[in-house]
Amino acid sequence: MDDPASNASGATGSGPIPKAVASRLSLYLRELQHLIEQGEETTSSSELGRKLGFTDAQVRKDLAYFGHFGYPGIGYRCDKLVGAIKKILGTDQQWHAVLVGAGNLGRALLGYKGFQRQGFRVVAAFDTDASKVGSQIEGVAVVHLDQLTEFAKANRVRLGIIAVPAPAAQAVANRLVAAGVEGILNFAPVTIELPDTVRQVGVDLAIELEQLSFAIVTRGEPPTG
Repeated sequence: MDDPASNASGATGSGPIPKAVASRLSLYLRELQHLIEQGEETTSSSELGRKLGFTDAQVRKDLAYFGHFGYPGIGYRCDKLVGAIKKILGTDQQWHAVLVGAGNLGRALLGYKGFQRQGFRVVAAFDTDASKVGSQIEGVAVVHLDQLTEFAKANRVRLGIIAVPAPAAQAVANRLVAAGVEGILNFAPVTIELPDTVRQVGVDLAIELEQLSFAIVTRGEPPTG
């Protein structure tokens, strides 16, 4: 049975929260939202763990970093836990983001409805291609890259998304930093260098497929090392 409920304003333990825990919180949030869409009002650590491939002990341990959210005899109330996880992740507020690169990948990202649902609003896209500047993609205006700094500061933009070819990624990252962006999601297949004050997450789809192929070819092999 899950622990009795109590409010949590932050982590209950000492030291930084492991990155893996934060990643799993996002997975829990997604599954809870799906359960609510299906009309479910409550769930349990066992059910969340089963759906995501974790043990119920892992689920409880992850949530215990931030407080106790269960109800005796009930488990977790889905809506309450969604609200708590959103607060922990900072997505109980809306975040303004800009996207740089209005090519095929950029267009696909602008068409992704999940950003808005999770509290992220792409307020503008930037490019240097004269044929794209001045147009709109999925209702988002495409602006010339030279206007990035002015726009970002005027609209309190804190997040940037890079969707340009690898050779241009570092220069774009430098522009985003100069514009005051605090976090960068990088889809370019290259590592970018940023000051310690700016956080980054890299998404390389080829690497993800490599990891998938590795998991397949090593399936059933005994661990080494």
